[in-house]
Amino acid sequence: MKKIIFFSNNEHKVLEIKKLFNKTNINIVGLEKFPKINIPKESGLTFKENAKIKSDYFFKKFDKPCFADDSGICISALDNLPGVRSKRFIKINGGYKKTFKKIIEKTNIASNYKAYFHTCIALTLSLEKTIFFEGRVYGKISKIPRGKHGFHYDPIFIPNGFNKTFAEMSAIEKNNISHRSVAANKLKKYLLRFYK
Repeated sequence: MKKIIFFSNNEHKVLEIKKLFNKTNINIVGLEKFPKINIPKESGLTFKENAKIKSDYFFKKFDKPCFADDSGICISALDNLPGVRSKRFIKINGGYKKTFKKIIEKTNIASNYKAYFHTCIALTLSLEKTIFFEGRVYGKISKIPRGKHGFHYDPIFIPNGFNKTFAEMSAIEKNNISHRSVAANKLKKYLLRFYK
């Protein structure tokens, strides 16, 4: 079985990706196996740059193939913010409740609920070779936070074609359509060409 490192210590993310690689010869390992590793500063201006910063960092340290992702929500009424600053936006606004309240207020004022989640995965195979896989899912901001599953902005995002938020979906439902699974399925397709 081929071991591939996923540069993430977010157990929700790692689990989401691991499920996609069930019944393959690829074993996805998160950073729980590398507890002493430092996390580099995500100083990129794009999802692509931030993902590459992390996957390159691990490769330079351990000389092993690694992939990392950067994801975020882009909200039309906020000029496509928070985008690459999605995680920081929650901290700046004082936690999830206050952040959701602010977003819902802004979308109500603008009468514009359009939003999308974006993921970019960077797979570093050597210092000269990084391959990118991107995924996006379009939807809208809900009027109130709903659901208890998922993480981050899931309780306020309703994907197009659905009545429920990501947080109201089961892991299987979400994995069928999420931005991360779109990008991860592209990664999976690429890796299975070499590790069947």
